[in-house]
Amino acid sequence: MHCPFCGTHDTKVTDSRLVAEGDQVRRRRQCVSCAERFTTYETAELVMPRVIKGDGSREAFDVIKLRAGMLRALEKRPVSAEAIEAAVERIRQTLRARGDREIHARDIGEEVMHALKRLDQVAYIRFASVYRSFQDIDEFRAEIDRLAQEPSFQPDDPKR
Repeated sequence: MHCPFCGTHDTKVTDSRLVAEGDQVRRRRQCVSCAERFTTYETAELVMPRVIKGDGSREAFDVIKLRAGMLRALEKRPVSAEAIEAAVERIRQTLRARGDREIHARDIGEEVMHALKRLDQVAYIRFASVYRSFQDIDEFRAEIDRLAQEPSFQPDDPKR
């Protein structure tokens, strides 16, 4: 693994642990040359279904887009990076486990909403407002009222 700071190809692993319910390995590394430390995540690369967008076009599943959408909703919220990565990985597993060759983008959006509801209710409302195209304050209020009626979700990660 090359060092992202100096580019040297000689780094050593200082700590390894399982994350995302054992489906990912988090490694703390240190560069032998410049002594900087950084973290890497290792996951098995499996084939994901193609995404059918709203306009009918198809594209490859992009975990970067998935993560970016979640991060936008979670911006300035007290949720740990590990909890976010675990949620992203759970969504990927759920989609992959369906066994479909193609999946509608709206199904992915519903999975993201479910994950955000468990991570942070404010982030959930943020995402829902864009995903469901809220037009006015009444739609916000209705979604918040629906959320208030549901049993309280506990965070996935106690470290949040």
